[in-house]
Amino acid sequence: MRRIRIGSSAVEITELSFGAAAIGNLFTEVDPGQAAAAVDAAWEEGIRYFDTAPHYGLGLSERRLGEALRDRPRAEYTISTKAGRLLDPLPPAWTAAHLGLSDGFAVPHTHRRRWDFSADGIRRSIEDSLGRLGLDRVDIVYLHDPDDHAEAAFREGYPALEKLRAEGVVGAIGAGMNQTAMLTRFLRETDVDVVLCAGRLTLLDHSALDTLLPEAAARHRDVVVGGVFNSGLLADPRPDAAYDYAAAPAPLLDRALRIRDVAEGHGVPLRAAALHYPLRHPAVAGVLVGTRSPEEVRDAAAQLRRPVPDALWDDLRAEGLL
Repeated sequence: MRRIRIGSSAVEITELSFGAAAIGNLFTEVDPGQAAAAVDAAWEEGIRYFDTAPHYGLGLSERRLGEALRDRPRAEYTISTKAGRLLDPLPPAWTAAHLGLSDGFAVPHTHRRRWDFSADGIRRSIEDSLGRLGLDRVDIVYLHDPDDHAEAAFREGYPALEKLRAEGVVGAIGAGMNQTAMLTRFLRETDVDVVLCAGRLTLLDHSALDTLLPEAAARHRDVVVGGVFNSGLLADPRPDAAYDYAAAPAPLLDRALRIRDVAEGHGVPLRAAALHYPLRHPAVAGVLVGTRSPEEVRDAAAQLRRPVPDALWDDLRAEGLL
């Protein structure tokens, strides 16, 4: 699988990456054996970039990913995690009294997530992540969803990451968000190597093309695109499909079905078109897909290997869909 070096750093990623939120029990529990098998399948498919975060399952994603990769050659893979949410332990009585999802993850409420973009908070977050991962370094750290914490993120969080990069604790730094405006600001005002943009460069949402991607291209920075299926609508468009973690509005469902019809007219599954679309932009280094089973991993890799003719994109534009 093709590898891409991130900016001027020495860090490389594969064009398809393993998003580990799902194996942190996103929405539903994932058996530990299945989580390990999903990581094994990714390795077999040539995927060497794995993305996680403390937020994902209150550290469960990091622990599972670290364990699954423990016997793999460390120089052969890239791990990114995120900083900005600290995990503070809660008393057992709290865990027993609070059941159900914890911020969307099916895990016991053993910890409280606390926003902290201070310099000390960033360092503590990374130290805690290293412990859960069982590593002495991570390759990429993203500031995680600083939407409501811009002042702290730019004043303290980013400079802390820059120092850690200079110390060699981190190979590359950036920010990961579901919006484009603040990511564009990071590109303009800081020396980030890469940004992770989720859901804003898809067959249904082209907003990253307005300012984010032109800015990245002009500054020779890289963008990793997540959420290429917009939470499922572009994987399997049907009336009960989700779009950005909520029920898909009828007009977007109709649009997804029209895109599917055009793609299938060229013999291309909608999933393949959704994966290939972001990679057409020169500033996009790779796509990140969240997977919870070996079957989902293998399907994503197979769709990425599938050729997509230029005529498909021409027809989508002709139909006013791109």
